[in-house]
Amino acid sequence: MSHEQSSDLPDHLAKPAIRALTQAGYLRLEQFTQLREEDVLRLHGMGPKAIETIRTALAAKGLTFRK
Repeated sequence: MSHEQSSDLPDHLAKPAIRALTQAGYLRLEQFTQLREEDVLRLHGMGPKAIETIRTALAAKGLTFRK
């Protein structure tokens, strides 16, 4: 899957999740540190599996969703 070059979203996210995130302007994992999981789940196309994928990618960089 190709995202915009400035994106570091996990490649194995489902296409609906990638569309939801990019349309909302979320292209970088660092952006999720300003968002709560609940806020991201409200995006059409996002589900628990996509949130877990993002949570894992954040953890790999020592980052987390906003509490």
